[in-house]
Amino acid sequence: MSTAPVVAPTTARTLPVDLPVTLLDRLPLDGALAWVRDGSGMVGWGEAARFGLTGPDQFAAAELWWAEYVTELDVDDAVGVPGSGPVAFASFAFDQASGSSVLIVPQVLLGRRGDQAWITVIGDADPALPPVSVPQAPEDIRYSEGSTSATDWQVAVRQAVARIAGGDLDKAVLARDLVATAASPIDIRYLLARLAAKYPSCWTFSVDGLVGATPELLVRRTGEQVSSRVLAGTVRRLGDDVADGELAVALMDSDKDLEEHELAVHSVAAALAAHCADLEVPPHPRVLRLANVQHLATDVTGRIVDGSSVLALASDLHPTAAVCGTPTQVALELIRELEGMDRGRYAGPVGWIGAGGDGEFGIALRCAEIDGPRARLFAGCGIVAGSDADDELAEAQAKFVPVRDALEST
Repeated sequence: MSTAPVVAPTTARTLPVDLPVTLLDRLPLDGALAWVRDGSGMVGWGEAARFGLTGPDQFAAAELWWAEYVTELDVDDAVGVPGSGPVAFASFAFDQASGSSVLIVPQVLLGRRGDQAWITVIGDADPALPPVSVPQAPEDIRYSEGSTSATDWQVAVRQAVARIAGGDLDKAVLARDLVATAASPIDIRYLLARLAAKYPSCWTFSVDGLVGATPELLVRRTGEQVSSRVLAGTVRRLGDDVADGELAVALMDSDKDLEEHELAVHSVAAALAAHCADLEVPPHPRVLRLANVQHLATDVTGRIVDGSSVLALASDLHPTAAVCGTPTQVALELIRELEGMDRGRYAGPVGWIGAGGDGEFGIALRCAEIDGPRARLFAGCGIVAGSDADDELAEAQAKFVPVRDALEST
């Protein structure tokens, strides 16, 4: 079932804004919405409408609601770029059998794309830019085990490897969580600012308390153009260029990591092929370096031929082998059996959709659920036949680092 949407106001006005505009600096304390990469993107605040979803077919229900919502709006868009006009921020559950999803239409949206900036207001919201705000750092952070201990999680990894060796499946992704508790409610804007500064090439996001910086673009639709970035296969960075270069070479030569990556690329290409012509899949991955880890990366592009919206594309792509495994249904059942936790919206699609069906959705990685003073951090690892439980635990620990560092006050 789904919660009833708020009745749509009658107008959505988009006006140009003079540069310079620093998006994250304008967010108010409550209800921060964000989708920002390298200074461009969108932030929003206030709720003109909210649509909550549970149960099966959440993407289809979301698309139907969004189409009905924008139909009722009188849109005045003086900018006319992707992201101007009415926009909904969205965050979907990883497992729709147990999780809930949400779409939020901000009352005010501030956007920037290159040398253009704009503001969109719904109804009678104030179009004036708010003053620059200074977020507060969390204090007295304490960490505790999440749903399972490190030892129990390693047991689950070994069980998954045994299932793979037995021929049940080719790959499964197992995640674990970590709980951080502060002395007072955590200011989401502080995390956003820290993540955006440290990981400018990632998509820094905030939707309904889920905050992170993902390096993985599930799908982007801009007119007829569609793209997706696949990441699978990971090594840590040591902070030394020579050592990191050697690790990158080893990653490119790793049969285990190349197999994991190939499975993930195949799942994305197969899903997009149903909607796209001129699909381009590079024959070999490249190494994407982030501040804390290095990934094997492949960008898949194509031209859409059936008019599918970004939500429809995200529905067909999710869950990819990069966050679930392959075959998909077998891997999903194994996750439910072995992982020992509810992922919620971790590893689900997160991003935005515009009135015409364009938009961007990443996979909610390198993130945390913020609830008052509590943050629940997530990290996942792809398990294949050659996986070692000790190595996978070290990789998961490395993937906690972005949010752990962002929570620190120094």
